[in-house]
Amino acid sequence: MRLRNAEVLARCDASGELVSKDGRVEVRYKPNDGRAYFASASNLKPPAGAQKIEPDSFCGPGEAVKKPSKSKKKRSSASDGAPDKPEGDEVLVYADGACSGNPGPAGVGAVAMWADQMRELSEYIGEATNNIAELTGILRAVELAHELGRPLRLYTDSKYSIGVLTQGWKVKANKGLVAKVRQALDAHPDTKLFHVRGHQGVRLNEHADELAVRAVQSRESTGWVGT
Repeated sequence: MRLRNAEVLARCDASGELVSKDGRVEVRYKPNDGRAYFASASNLKPPAGAQKIEPDSFCGPGEAVKKPSKSKKKRSSASDGAPDKPEGDEVLVYADGACSGNPGPAGVGAVAMWADQMRELSEYIGEATNNIAELTGILRAVELAHELGRPLRLYTDSKYSIGVLTQGWKVKANKGLVAKVRQALDAHPDTKLFHVRGHQGVRLNEHADELAVRAVQSRESTGWVGT
């Protein structure tokens, strides 16, 4: 089935009808990664072409991944040592935003690492505020992790982003973008956000800042590129 922008395996009966409990269907992003998610049946759409029904044995045992609590500490923590290497199968990302004037020409920078891969993003987003750039950087990271089907550990020096996304801060501006990032986080619940102090010599955070500034200066976007 299709779950937003991802193709997933969804539990069904022998006739192909989705099996739901309290309106939620067990889904897997990969057959044998050991994690079972539950999605609203209304969010699952048939893919293009014929659907194939596999036996239960097609997927290995899966442990249900619980959606994080919506308490004020949701998905968030203080910086825990600002790592420079991913752990296990996670994607480790440092994301930052920059603008010349506030608002003004704005850019996003991010560094992502998983397994033996490293990618960089430098994206010009036009006239925007610094907060919009910071939120956009987080959104790009969540989208990447979702596409890869890997857990995400993300570091940002934006207290504003941490506040509106994880600590229940009242959203007065950027309501549409904040809602979009929250929706992306709900679609990829295996995400943890951490705050790291900016301009304190944290190598990957400094590099993400350089990539954001580069986008502002060049008025160009690279997309995710390998390094």
